[in-house]
Amino acid sequence: QVQLVESGGGLVQAGGSLRLSCAASGRTFSNYILGWFRQAPEKEREFVAAIRWSSGRTVYASSVKGRFTISRDNAKNTVSLQMNSLKPEDTAVYYCAARPNVVTMTAPDYDYWGQGTQVTVSS
Repeated sequence: QVQLVESGGGLVQAGGSLRLSCAASGRTFSNYILGWFRQAPEKEREFVAAIRWSSGRTVYASSVKGRFTISRDNAKNTVSLQMNSLKPEDTAVYYCAARPNVVTMTAPDYDYWGQGTQVTVSS
C-alpha cells in the first residue's frame, strides 16, 4: 500500500525559507510522478510542482517558479520541496501526491495523497 508522509512545515517570516519532505513507501516509484499541491482556507487545492521519478524532470506552477525547487532522493525514497523567498500568499496546507506515468497539474488525477503539512508565512 502506497504511503506518503510529509514533514517540514512550520511558521516562517516573509522572505524566509522552508524545506518540505515527503517520504514515499509501498511500491517502486520508478514510473511515477510525485507532486506537491497546496490548499489555503476556502480555496481549491492547487498545483505547486511535480517531478518525474525516473528522469528527475520537473514542472512548476508559475506562482512559485524561481522560488521553489522540487527534487527527489532515490536512495531515501523521498521528494523534497525547497521553498525560498516565501510570501504570505504561500500560506497553506501542503500535500504530497503521486500518480503513474503522466505529469498533470490537476489534483483529482493523483491517486495517492499524504496527510498534509501546514506552512504559515507571516508578513
